[in-house]
Amino acid sequence: MTAVLSGTNGLLQSYDYQVPTTGFSYTFAAGTQVLVMNPAGTLATGTITMPAAPVDGMTITVESTQQVTALTMSGNGGTVVGPAVQLIPNQPLSWVYRLANTTWYPLFGGAGRATALVSGTAVASTSGTSIDFTGIPPWVERITVIFNEVSTNGSSNRLIQVGSGSVTTSGYVSTTSALTSAVSTTSSTAGFIMWDDSAAFVLSGHMVLTLISANTWISSHVGKVSTGQQVIGGGSISLGGVLDRVRITAVNGTDTFDAGSINLLFE
Repeated sequence: MTAVLSGTNGLLQSYDYQVPTTGFSYTFAAGTQVLVMNPAGTLATGTITMPAAPVDGMTITVESTQQVTALTMSGNGGTVVGPAVQLIPNQPLSWVYRLANTTWYPLFGGAGRATALVSGTAVASTSGTSIDFTGIPPWVERITVIFNEVSTNGSSNRLIQVGSGSVTTSGYVSTTSALTSAVSTTSSTAGFIMWDDSAAFVLSGHMVLTLISANTWISSHVGKVSTGQQVIGGGSISLGGVLDRVRITAVNGTDTFDAGSINLLFE
């Protein structure tokens, strides 16, 4: 901890500087009001615990130069209103303590909630019959699946599947359409289907998955698969638990990826 007594304003300013690693756990020491974290890169998880004996009107501020994808906050005997579920780089969060009801109230930073898009790591779609993104944080309420010039060696349409603990392969209500001079439409109950029915086609576009209630997710997509051919569609699925994975594959399950890249954005 570093403490500075300013002769100009008469305030004791104290902060702690940390370089945490994945899975870090930090508890505010008595007198520390600001935590500055400067990790080497994105951290998957972390825990921050408020001080054990805060005084009335005390403020706590947390700042990280790198993304912390899934953050847990503990009130250490108090209640934290709007606890942080992630940290966005260079976007500080702050709370003030009310002793009368032992509660921390958010001052700024979106009450500790997501204030920016969190990007996953792009995966080259150049091999294999499926691409899985796992470990999706439980606070996520919207996922954007991004396709960048993706193709396969076959003519089976793209299929995007989600799941909780394992990939769900049934129960979807999903439709996709290809728009040219005429409209062609197909549907699937095995996943969110997205038109891409030729080995010569390359898919660029987005599928957005949005949590509407409980564990029910709604999909919508738009993109292109060839010059002059656009694709649109949507669907829904009710999962048995909190979504934690996304799989991109083909309807037949055997076509092999041979070009492009895929990534996710979380909100």
